[in-house]
Amino acid sequence: VQLQASGGGLVQPGGSLRLSCVASGSISSINAITWYRQAPGKQRELVAAITSGGTTNYADSVKGRFTISRDNAKNVFLQMSSLKSEDTAVYYCNAVRILGWSRYDYWGQGTLVTVSS
Repeated sequence: VQLQASGGGLVQPGGSLRLSCVASGSISSINAITWYRQAPGKQRELVAAITSGGTTNYADSVKGRFTISRDNAKNVFLQMSSLKSEDTAVYYCNAVRILGWSRYDYWGQGTLVTVSS
């Protein structure tokens, strides 16, 4: 599985951005895709996740502002609205495959989101 994240950029507080995570390879066996972010000097944190069945999960800090979705090709999108300076981070997409008792994680290269006036 290969992941390509894109869509980051500079946006003013209150603005919106849409991140994309394009998956290729053995995408039919992906169980979930998750967006993580890592701000300077901080640990990586989960932002939002979506399972192959369509179940979603969000960090409390982004509930009501971010929406995760996917298309039929298992590409995943993160619509971010009402952005705040604390949303500034490098955003990574992660795919998980569970095969038997084994878990396999795949990571995209990250895309930088900067929220600043």
